[in-house]
Amino acid sequence: SSQIYPIHLPRETRTRRALLICNIEFEHLSRRDGAEVDVEGMMKLLEGLGYVVDVHRNLTSQGMATVMKDFANRKEHWTSDSTFLVFMSHGVRAGLCGTKSKGETTDILSVDTIYEKFNNKCCRALLGKPKVVIIQSCRGGKVGSVMVSDSADPAMPTPGSAHAIPAGLEDDAICEVHLESDFGTLHSSTPDTVSWRSSVTGSLFIQHLIEQFRNHACNSDLQEIFRKVQYSFGKFPRQLPSQERTTMLRKFYLFPGH
Repeated sequence: SSQIYPIHLPRETRTRRALLICNIEFEHLSRRDGAEVDVEGMMKLLEGLGYVVDVHRNLTSQGMATVMKDFANRKEHWTSDSTFLVFMSHGVRAGLCGTKSKGETTDILSVDTIYEKFNNKCCRALLGKPKVVIIQSCRGGKVGSVMVSDSADPAMPTPGSAHAIPAGLEDDAICEVHLESDFGTLHSSTPDTVSWRSSVTGSLFIQHLIEQFRNHACNSDLQEIFRKVQYSFGKFPRQLPSQERTTMLRKFYLFPGH
């Protein structure tokens, strides 16, 4: 179907690669105890999905940017059908904390950098292929819950007006593509709120994500799996994963036809 991302190459010849960056030790911030459990769990999951995982630990924001640039240039992407980009660190509203971070502004990797390194201009090998971004970090200090009354009657949000498409346009370009497309992104929490992690069992988000992928990757597309991860937080009002900046043009099945 034209509505599903194609997987042309057989498992034996395709070269799926995934990138996993996890910051645990920091110069000025607390140690992220339990994060190693997340790394081990995500590595097993991604390897089971057919990806060779490049793992990097304890990087500054510049170090993370350099690793992403090198990974985007890997020749294996030409014979791959997709990639996973997984980031785990302390975080603030502006982005992910590097190992030298002191607060809101020092050694912060902007989330925009992820999309810039892997967009269709900088990473041609992944043009038209799913790029799955998983981000485990706090995005502020607020608790993601609020007390409400059963009788509350919140106002319905006003839908935004649709963008009008100018008529009469013609395009003679040889090949024009979207600058940024085919990203599917799941953050561990909504903006300005915290993400929860156990020093023993790892982060709640990664635990739930691994469980949903293991149970449903064989028959559900990526965004349906993301929705299942979000639904699994229904009884934990302090945190809710958030799909953002998703530009998937088709459905992505990891095992189409299974």
